Amino acid sequence: MSSVECHSSFDEVSAEWNRLLPRSAVNTLFQTPQWQRAWWEELGKGERLCFLRVGGDNGMEGMASLRSGNGVLTFVGDKNVCDYNDFLVPRGQEEVFYRELVEHLGSLEWHTLELYSLNHSSPTLGLFPDIARGKGYRVEVVQDEVCPGKALPKTWDEYVNSLSKKNRHELRRKLRRLDTAPGVKWYALRSPEEIEGAMDDFFSLLKMSRETKHRFLTPERERFFRGIGREMGDLDVMRLYFMEVEGKRVASALCFDYGASRFLYNSGYNQDYGFYSVGLLLKAFTVKDAIEEGKDYYDFLRGNEPYKYDLGGEDKPLYTMTVTRG
Repeated sequence: MSSVECHSSFDEVSAEWNRLLPRSAVNTLFQTPQWQRAWWEELGKGERLCFLRVGGDNGMEGMASLRSGNGVLTFVGDKNVCDYNDFLVPRGQEEVFYRELVEHLGSLEWHTLELYSLNHSSPTLGLFPDIARGKGYRVEVVQDEVCPGKALPKTWDEYVNSLSKKNRHELRRKLRRLDTAPGVKWYALRSPEEIEGAMDDFFSLLKMSRETKHRFLTPERERFFRGIGREMGDLDVMRLYFMEVEGKRVASALCFDYGASRFLYNSGYNQDYGFYSVGLLLKAFTVKDAIEEGKDYYDFLRGNEPYKYDLGGEDKPLYTMTVTRG
C-alpha cells in the first residue's frame, strides 16, 4: 500500500525534506527548503503550494515540491533564479516513486506539468516520460540551456595549466596587468551579518556591469537575494567576494558552497575598471579560493557567457520536460 499526502506549508515538511535531500540522486542548494522558502516568500505571489509526499509500506518514499496557478503545475521556484530543480527521491526508489506520483497527478486539476532545470543526469529524464506516456499523457523534453562547469585539480598551477593555450596566456597577461593597478585586494565575506551589510554594494556593481543585469534586478529579486542570505545563513554556504582598487569596491561575485562544489551565482563590476579585467579576474580568484578550500567542482551555472569558457567551463545541458493531458 502507498499513500500520497498533500501539504501546503514549509513547516509541515521541512524536517522530512532535509532528511530526503541528501539521499536523492539530484541534490543541489536550489532544492533546499531554505532556498525555496525564500523564493516563495518574495516571488511566489498568487499561486498555491503543493508538497506531495509519497510513502508506502515497502519503504518507498519521496516528495514533489510543486506550485500551481492557472492550470500549470511546476516546481517551486523559477528558472531565472533556480538553476537546478528536481523531485526529492532516495536513490534506487525513483521508478516506484514516479509511478505513484503519476497515478496521483491524475486526481489533481491541471493541464500542464512543467519540470524545468533538470540536469543531464537526472533520473527524472530517464524514467518519468515513459511512465507518464503509459498513463496517456503527452511528454516533450527539450534542452533549453547549459550550465558550464569545471572539475578542479589540487592546485592553482594545475588549474591554469589545464586551460587552453590561448586562455592560459590571456589569464596570465591580465593578472600581470592587474598587478600594475594601485592598491588591489580581494576577499570573501562569509558571515550573514557581513554579507547583509555589503549587499547594497553587490547590487550596485551588478547593475553597473550590463543593461540586462540592471533589468534583471527588480525590487522583488533584490528582496529575494536578501531573503536567501537570511534563510541560508545558518548553513554557512554563502560567500560574497569583492575586489577593491585603492579602497573602492570595483567587482563582486556571489558564490555558494554546497557539498564539494562551488557555485558562481551572480556577479558584477564597475566598467570604469574594465581595463584591468576586474570582473573576470575576481571570478578567477573565486576559482583559486575553491581549489585552496578543497572543492572538486566549480559550477558556473546557467548560461553560456564567454567568460565561463575562458575559465575552462565545459557545457552540461539543462532540460525542461513538459507534460500535458492527452
